[in-house]
Amino acid sequence: MIGANGAGKSTLLRTVAGLHRPVAGTIQLDGSDITHLPAHRRVAAGIVMVPEGRRLFPSLSLEENLKLGSTRSRSGAWDLDRVYQLFPWMAERRGGPTVHLSGGEQQAVAIGRALMANPRILLLDELSLGLAPAVVQRLYDMLPALLATGMSILLVEQDVTQALRVSDWAHCLLEGRIMLSGRPRDLALTEVEAAYFGLSKRAVGGGG
Repeated sequence: MIGANGAGKSTLLRTVAGLHRPVAGTIQLDGSDITHLPAHRRVAAGIVMVPEGRRLFPSLSLEENLKLGSTRSRSGAWDLDRVYQLFPWMAERRGGPTVHLSGGEQQAVAIGRALMANPRILLLDELSLGLAPAVVQRLYDMLPALLATGMSILLVEQDVTQALRVSDWAHCLLEGRIMLSGRPRDLALTEVEAAYFGLSKRAVGGGG
C-alpha cells in the first residue's frame, strides 16, 4: 500500500490488525469474516503487525522485547534462535537495552518481535520511516527471505521506489480510496505519480 501522508495507509493496517473497527465493509481471512474479531485473536490467527515508530519497551533488554512477541496460541519455526540467525548482531547484544540501539536496529528488533508470533500475514507499517537509505535497503533486502517461508506481507510505505521493487501487487491509496492497483511491472511511473498525488481518475484493477 503506497500513498502520501494522510492517505489512510496506517489506518487501513490498524483496521486489519483489529485496532480500529471499520465503519463499512468486512475483513476476511481464508473466507471467514473476522471484522469483529478482537486484536489478540487475530494474532492467534496469524495476523501480526510491526507498528509505525517501532514501539519497543526501552526499559527492557533486546531479548526481553523479542520474547514479548511470542504467544502460546501459535506455534511455528520462529523462535529466538531463528531470529538471531536472521539478525546475527542481536545475539551479541541480547542483554542490552533497546534505547541504545540505532533506528535501524530498533526496527529490526520490532520485526523480530513480530516474527516470534509466527505470523501468516506480517503487517509492516512505514518500514523506512526515519531511517538512512542504506539501512532501509538492508531491511528491504531481508523481505524476500521472509516471503520464501510462505509468509505473506502487507507493506504500508511512502517510499514508492522501494515498495514497488519488492512487491508482487501494489495499491495506491488516496483519502481512504484505492486509486490505482496492479502488478508493479505493469504500472507506469506516470500512472503511479498521478494516483499518488490525486491527478488520476483510474480506478481499482488497472494495470493487471
